[in-house]
Amino acid sequence: MKRSPSSPSRKLRASPGSWTTNRRKLVLGLFALAALGIVARAVYLQLIDTEFLQGQGDERFLRSVEVPAHRGMITDRHGEPLAVSSPVDSVWAHPPTLLANRERLPELARLLGMTPSELEAKVLSREKKEFMYLRRALEPDAAARIQVRAIPGVFLQREYRRFYPSAEVTSHLLGFTDIDDDGQEGIELAWNSTLQGVPGEKRVIRDRYGHTVDEVESVREPQPGRTVTLSIDRRIQYIAYRAVKAAMLEHGAAAATAVVLDVQTGEVLAMVNQPGTNPNDRGAIRGDLLRNRALTDVYEPGSVMKPFTVAMGLESGRFRPDTPISTSPGHMSVGRYTVRDTHNYGLIDVTRVIVKSSNVGATKIALALPAERLWDLFRKLGFGRASGIGFPGEQGGWLAHYSRWSTISHANQSFGYGISMTPLQLARAYAALASGGVIRPVSLVKLDRAPEGERILSEATVRKLMPMMEAVVSRDGTAIQASVAGYRVAGKTGTVHKIVGRGYAKNNYYSVFAGFAPVSKPRLAMVVIVDDPKGKSYYGGLVAAPVFSKVMAGALRVMNVPPDNIVDPRLTPARPVMASTTAPAAAPATAKRERP
Repeated sequence: MKRSPSSPSRKLRASPGSWTTNRRKLVLGLFALAALGIVARAVYLQLIDTEFLQGQGDERFLRSVEVPAHRGMITDRHGEPLAVSSPVDSVWAHPPTLLANRERLPELARLLGMTPSELEAKVLSREKKEFMYLRRALEPDAAARIQVRAIPGVFLQREYRRFYPSAEVTSHLLGFTDIDDDGQEGIELAWNSTLQGVPGEKRVIRDRYGHTVDEVESVREPQPGRTVTLSIDRRIQYIAYRAVKAAMLEHGAAAATAVVLDVQTGEVLAMVNQPGTNPNDRGAIRGDLLRNRALTDVYEPGSVMKPFTVAMGLESGRFRPDTPISTSPGHMSVGRYTVRDTHNYGLIDVTRVIVKSSNVGATKIALALPAERLWDLFRKLGFGRASGIGFPGEQGGWLAHYSRWSTISHANQSFGYGISMTPLQLARAYAALASGGVIRPVSLVKLDRAPEGERILSEATVRKLMPMMEAVVSRDGTAIQASVAGYRVAGKTGTVHKIVGRGYAKNNYYSVFAGFAPVSKPRLAMVVIVDDPKGKSYYGGLVAAPVFSKVMAGALRVMNVPPDNIVDPRLTPARPVMASTTAPAAAPATAKRERP
């Protein structure tokens, strides 16, 4: 039976071409719509919402980079540089790019002074990072060689490195900075917030290799650190350094320290310590070699305290320079203890107590007055508390309250035992004598004007004391070697038994000299301490006094201080040198050191 042409099956077989055409139109339409969407989106992003593409582009190529700030200089009082920051280059890498060029690792390792395996291990440890330092603060020649090689993934970055022109001469005072130029010790640490600058910021365009293609804008200008002007005179500092180092080497000492103060202002003109090191060589930096002993170490001063004991006696009115004191038979009992002199000086006056350095004489003066009087003077001189100079790690020493003194403590304090202080504290106390009894704050930065001082002794007392201390620096005294040609010098020696455990060593000493010049109008005060000199020459008059002479002579000369003594005491007819000029001070009467 034949089907009708109008049957459904016939119509289906007749439409394949039209179905294909419709499907093609549908696909083309979808493509057209997609293309239209893309065009519309492009138009929208390019002409209307432009921030999106710009942001994406910036993420890939625009970078904000830090602009390092120059650390401020440290200068001496005359503007001579003591610490400066020099521009250097540091090498950094993009680990993925560098590892993709492993064949260049041996070449790079050789330039960095490393082995290829060492370098590869270092890079592999940061392989997923975008940044790593390979070497900080390269020498200019080394940085230039790396730049010429153009190793993929390796770049240079400008930084600053601290340089100390005076090297070891000022090392204990200035301290040092770390690899990031932050202060770690000394003045660098104490004044870090002033010296440290504020980094700037800029936007740059970099390619996919990290190279800077263009600088877009400066976001923030770097603010350099400010200059710190110290009170130090570099000339005097060098003179003191040379004399202190020579003395330490000559006498085989463990250490040595010297401090020079301007009597009129309290400024520190020199502060030197030995042993030392060169802070420019980071590999040689050690804490013990950079310790500023003038501020961080405390010492029992010994006989250099006797002028203050005598000053107290003079101030009381009970003693005059010619008041007789019996020191026979060269020792005296204080309770169950004995205070000794090195010789029996017999009947002497107060002046001879200082000239001969008599422990018995000093003890009799001190015990004749209340303990509170001596303690009060010591406290006003600044003993037992830090000077407030602002140096990191400064110590205040030890001064027990008079209510805790026993009779033997009272005696020991009179000749410098049972009390401890820093060399700076001792120098400040001698500057107070030199300024007529007025004590001033001390400063490590240059002052515009002299600070107000506090009177702690009357001018009349100091006038009486001056000739006694001047007699110490004579043929009859213990410190002829402290004399300075053309100038009158006043001072006092000390040869102090060192503490070992809870007692005192028999053959280990501190050699000390403290004094000032010129006597007619004092300008400089100075303290020298030599720690544990070896051999027969360990007395303060033979070890520390010559250092004082050399430094004081040079300092007075460079400061153009006019001479006040045209006759050199070295040229006067020699007289027999008394035994006290070479004998060390007797050990304190107590068998053990008194503890707080």
